[in-house]
Amino acid sequence: MEDQKNNNNQLQIELTEEIAQGIYSNLAIITHSNSEFVLDFVRVMPGIPKANVKSRIILTPEHAKRLLLALQENIQKYETVNGVVKNVRGHDPFLPPMTFGGPVPTA
Repeated sequence: MEDQKNNNNQLQIELTEEIAQGIYSNLAIITHSNSEFVLDFVRVMPGIPKANVKSRIILTPEHAKRLLLALQENIQKYETVNGVVKNVRGHDPFLPPMTFGGPVPTA
């Protein structure tokens, strides 16, 4: 009886095959108003001056704070196993490096 009670209180989350594939993003743009945070995820490609938003997530300020705390916790766990994540020097930390680690194009 107790097991049935606990199972009824569990949230079941479904992940469709399409969503499970994910969408690659190498730039996030965050804006906010007094009632919501908007996270736009963008894929920037080298040599292409235009990039489209691939996904937009809208959060309440409370959920944005929970996301921040969850990311901090997960980064700490990742770094415990894999070492400290390096910040790329010489680049704006809020923009992906446009060379993407490859050779710098020349004309």
